[in-house]
Amino acid sequence: MLELAVSSFVTFFVVIDPPGMVPLFMSVVPGLDAAGRRRTAWRGTFAATVILIGAAFAGSFVLEKLGISLAAFRIAGGVLLLLLAIDMVLARMGPLRTTGPAEETEPDAHHDVALVPLAIPLIAGPGAFASVILLMGRASGDPLAMATVLGALLAVMASLLISLMAASKIMDWLGMTGVAVMGRVLGIILAALAVQLIVSGIGESFPALLAP
Repeated sequence: MLELAVSSFVTFFVVIDPPGMVPLFMSVVPGLDAAGRRRTAWRGTFAATVILIGAAFAGSFVLEKLGISLAAFRIAGGVLLLLLAIDMVLARMGPLRTTGPAEETEPDAHHDVALVPLAIPLIAGPGAFASVILLMGRASGDPLAMATVLGALLAVMASLLISLMAASKIMDWLGMTGVAVMGRVLGIILAALAVQLIVSGIGESFPALLAP
């Protein structure tokens, strides 16, 4: 259980990336004062948390109805996380961490950024969805294991909220260089986790390939 708690926390932390979210957050709230930034941080983090918890409970059901095995989703999720990790290591904003043209032209998006693009797709993006579904699948219906995964998710979301609430101070303290270095380190860790997911998924789908 301790191993699950640690792996869940590390996975969520490197995927959601609270330190790396700071410059992204500041870029979507340029016209807001300190009070407005705090409100946006609260609302965006809360919305993303609700969305990810919903995915945690409904994800496996949806996969089952679509006829997708957990092993196949592990491979797909691993590839997705690997792409995200490459973007993090190269310090570039790929499509997994940015808004699309439709979101940028949405009229309400310019007035309220808490839901779009902050909650979705910056916080609750494809990588976060894949991670929460895979980790809940690893819990295998065990209530204690499921509570452990959700506890790790809530702990990371709490750290994200703290980071966003103190975004101005963090940017002054770390600077863009410090944030970029931390993002690269977390990207390397995420790449290793992604490869492990891919290997595990292939091992479950084709056990003969990894047999001694």
